[in-house]
Amino acid sequence: MRRINVRLAAGVGALALVAAGTAGCGGRQDGATKDDAASEVTCKVTDSTRVGIATGNATGVYYVVGNALASQLSGATEGKLTGTAAETGASVQNVEQLVAGQYDVAFSLFDTAVNAVQGKGSFTSPQPVEALARIYDNYTQVIVRADSGINSVADMKGKKISTGSPKSGTEVIANRLLEAAGLDPAKDVQAQRLDLTKSVEGVKDGSVDGLFWSGGVPTGGLTDLFTTAGDKVKFIDITPLLPKMTELNPAYQAGTIGADIYKTPADTPTIVVPNVLLVRKDLNANVACAITRTVFDKKDALAQANPAAKGISLDNARKTDPVPLHRGADKALQDLGTR
Repeated sequence: MRRINVRLAAGVGALALVAAGTAGCGGRQDGATKDDAASEVTCKVTDSTRVGIATGNATGVYYVVGNALASQLSGATEGKLTGTAAETGASVQNVEQLVAGQYDVAFSLFDTAVNAVQGKGSFTSPQPVEALARIYDNYTQVIVRADSGINSVADMKGKKISTGSPKSGTEVIANRLLEAAGLDPAKDVQAQRLDLTKSVEGVKDGSVDGLFWSGGVPTGGLTDLFTTAGDKVKFIDITPLLPKMTELNPAYQAGTIGADIYKTPADTPTIVVPNVLLVRKDLNANVACAITRTVFDKKDALAQANPAAKGISLDNARKTDPVPLHRGADKALQDLGTR
């Protein structure tokens, strides 16, 4: 079996053990990851190939949709292409590990992807990544304990706030929102750099006053929080900070979390940012094409895994600029009727 990659990050737990067990099926063949830029893109994967997919926190939408995508690859390619999705810290870490060759496909917030190709923000130089497609939008979800005295981001001064997993897109957005509110994330809040599961647990038990989360809706961990805590927790409106956020990156847009999503008393205005699927520039073009086709051909199956995937649309698929589309993805989208 030709392997593109099944080296998964440490700490993934049982899923990583499964992947490690499959890694013994033949040695890695480096040619599997390289694209011959002069060859025709047929979208046909002729060799048995496995790809590693970097997702996000286990109770987040990246993880759920990533696993659904992995499960669809084999049937979409007559068994030639298979996938293994793994829990990660999300966007920034995903890009780093994608470039390092630990994964072959990575979910990322669009603002992080733009920083990656431009060598800005968390990246000291431009990263060799390209997009398969823009997919659904992430909603910035800022939740606080009702008894915390927090009604705005500025009110978080001196409070214990989870800003998300280290090197995640959530952490990037959280720090930008704090700065937009006039706070220094390193000094003015007691930042708790926790994954979503630990963030939710902290809000429940009172060890954390509030949390930031950037994810599709509904996010399972937050459904659990609102179901369990009820009126002891609440969303705060962060849209007054949108003008300053758009100065940093035009990817930030106004959005609304409907009251029906988490059974809250009212809709919550918020800030949304698109997601993209990223690959290395040198990923085999036929593999890139096949994965992209699967995302759109199997959209309904992805949406069954989590309703956020309903936001995947061919109308938006090419809207990745300044992140270039991989040539394999370009071929897939042409075949699907987009130009």
